[in-house]
Amino acid sequence: MPNAQSDRGDGALLKVEGVTVRFGGILALSNVTFDVRPGEICALIGPNGAGKSTLFNCLSRLYECDSGSITFDGHGLRSLRRHRIAEIGIGRTFQNLALFRSMTVRENVLLGSHSRHHAGFLRNAFRLPGVARIEAAAQSRSEGLMEFLQLQEYAERVVADLPFGTQKRVELARALASEPKLLLLDEPACGLNHEELESLGLLIRDIRDRLQVTVLLVEHHMGLVMGISDRVVALNFGKKIAEGTPAEVRQHPEVIRAYLGETQENAA
Repeated sequence: MPNAQSDRGDGALLKVEGVTVRFGGILALSNVTFDVRPGEICALIGPNGAGKSTLFNCLSRLYECDSGSITFDGHGLRSLRRHRIAEIGIGRTFQNLALFRSMTVRENVLLGSHSRHHAGFLRNAFRLPGVARIEAAAQSRSEGLMEFLQLQEYAERVVADLPFGTQKRVELARALASEPKLLLLDEPACGLNHEELESLGLLIRDIRDRLQVTVLLVEHHMGLVMGISDRVVALNFGKKIAEGTPAEVRQHPEVIRAYLGETQENAA
């Protein structure tokens, strides 16, 4: 099993400071600042158009910031090449599944390992020393994750033939195979039924507790967010409007107005 969390016991693992993003005349993010601490589950919430996906895409280097800084485990992300995101310890899932649908579950999970641990073209081409060891480690890690996520029975199945909820677990396994210190979960509850949703909450906590992976999630399902998060950051129209424990954010008047409805009963 991966043991991916760094030993940093103090300070923030991720620091977002004054991040601003414009798309033409549209201000998608405006001076957003927050930290994610090692070992916590932090949720990013807000109504559609609040800027959550934009921020996630900045963390993944899919979008550029106009101003501000993003620092992860000592690395400044704005100057980092996109392909190095997995190498430094950030894994991600997507709201719209980003799997190789014609490949098997095992092959998809193995790709996650190779996204961080690559032996190099010449070393692989000539099967130089070290390749076998790297491949064996990737295989072992993939097997462990498929067991952890209860995917062993689907290992040789083509992903396209699997139910949606199972495909989401495959994508999660692939993200974890890169041994992230920080896991970005983009709408993990989207499309899941009630039973799958209950299992998801337990699974995210298990990922944090057993694999020692810090989690930042974007999620609309408030029951899941309030049930598993240590801290919640709320956005609206690209601005941070609240930050705190689930109980604090649930009661914040700006959040109630912008996201949870007009009354505190709606926020419960």
